[in-house]
Amino acid sequence: DSEYAGIEERELYESARTALDSNLYATAIERLEALDTRFPFGPHAEQAQLELIYAYYENDKWEEARAAASRFIRLHPEHPQVDYAYYLRGLAAWQAGRFSLERLRLIDISKRDLGATRDAYNDFRELIQRYPDSEYVADAQQRIIYLREILARHELHVADYYLRRGAYVAAVKRGRWVIENYPATNATHDALATMAEGYKGLGMRDRVQEVLEVLRENAPDHEQLIGGEFRPKYL
Repeated sequence: DSEYAGIEERELYESARTALDSNLYATAIERLEALDTRFPFGPHAEQAQLELIYAYYENDKWEEARAAASRFIRLHPEHPQVDYAYYLRGLAAWQAGRFSLERLRLIDISKRDLGATRDAYNDFRELIQRYPDSEYVADAQQRIIYLREILARHELHVADYYLRRGAYVAAVKRGRWVIENYPATNATHDALATMAEGYKGLGMRDRVQEVLEVLRENAPDHEQLIGGEFRPKYL
């Protein structure tokens, strides 16, 4: 901070804005952090904190962006742009989750960490619930649809892992979780098939038939229904 020690708040803020406008995000971060440290209650403080979130995000510093957004939300819950902080917090988690999925796609799905993906899902949901009229809601809703599919598919991959190992109760629970928590996804039909196979493995014939009736009614062309008969994957 000594580099900026003699600079007044307005000048420091304007130099940070210039760096932002020039896409010099690392420089902007330095100046905004210095401003936040030296003038935490100055007239530019709140705007600088918002722009710091954005600068972290643009500089691929996802965790720093999320931490700064959470801090802003905590300190300024009534700020007119607090919805923007929620949105950027979700976007940062979205990016972190996207890159973790790319890096780990070849690893056993049951060991995959979807923490950032869940964070993004929860952040966008909170934005929509708290600020339904926000200009960021439409984009958040589209991202939630995609995230819901990823999270539902993840649960089903884990359920498959359990089916392969004969852990039928755990597989049924995962299938039910998808249906109850992600009902508007393309994964619900596969979740029904997972539950049917789990119940079949447990010898619970009545439950198998109950679930298959729902599957036949809603997805008669499902890949595990051959001529109306159920074909388990692993049994």
